[in-house]
Amino acid sequence: MPADPWSELTARQARIEAALRAHLTALAADAPGPVRDAMAYSLLAAGKRLRPLLTVLACEAAGGTEERALPGAVAIEMVHTYSLVHDDLPAMDDDDLRRGVPTCHKKFGEALAILAGDALLTMAFEVAARVNGPRTAAVSCLTIAEGAGAVGMVGGQTLDLIADGRIAWASGGRESPGGSDLARLEDLHARKTGALFRASLRLGVFAAQAERHEGADPKTLAAADRYAAAFGLLFQVTDDLLDVESTADKAGKRVGKDAARGKLTYPGLLGVEESRRRAAELGKQATAAADELGSPLLAELARYVVTRER
Repeated sequence: MPADPWSELTARQARIEAALRAHLTALAADAPGPVRDAMAYSLLAAGKRLRPLLTVLACEAAGGTEERALPGAVAIEMVHTYSLVHDDLPAMDDDDLRRGVPTCHKKFGEALAILAGDALLTMAFEVAARVNGPRTAAVSCLTIAEGAGAVGMVGGQTLDLIADGRIAWASGGRESPGGSDLARLEDLHARKTGALFRASLRLGVFAAQAERHEGADPKTLAAADRYAAAFGLLFQVTDDLLDVESTADKAGKRVGKDAARGKLTYPGLLGVEESRRRAAELGKQATAAADELGSPLLAELARYVVTRER
């Protein structure tokens, strides 16, 4: 297996791209042109398609086929793209560059960016509802809702804005979380990044196994969850390192903004060298889970993320 997994994944990426385009064309055909154009601009922008690839690879590892995985892969990429469109808005992370091109709100304005994100999120459920069979469709929609919602990705973004001092804890309800800075940081990213990785892998396992009489194998789901937990934190540690060490040309987005805002990050909390050690350890945890799943490509993806440059 090559050190760079992308040569092994090119054909899968191409089929994911084709499926994204086909679903968007079919389901948005009657949408007003401006929102359809904004959706296409963001969804079809160049990218590695990491989350849908995780769905495909998990499905293959669980005994399924790429064809069965593709609807879930499309759905999770629509959710991911919606999150990027909204995260880039001035009220959130306020970014003007994404994947090397102007962000959606810079290209189309804030109103259309919000609407395009809303449309992509709801379209993801439309795609997932058509997946393979009724049991797979139901559990896929539930998985997306759990990963993207208030205790998952949206919750993580909320905690991120609280950490920035841009949202205050309201009176009543749950108290502000305690614990160490590292525990709070990892809780934030387990929600903001890790929850969608977990959903990506689970969608693949469900595509392969949910329609079986006995349903999905609990051991396979547990290994997928362990991979997602380690991979999600690994991805965030390396993302924080890129913000410190990379350039906008390499990363495809603005860098240095986290330190400028005083955000809580792994390098800021642990230092660069300890963050690299943390990434290496998380990479080992992810590869061990990939080995349990029997997926050399998932293992190679984890090794790639440890040394990624964008």
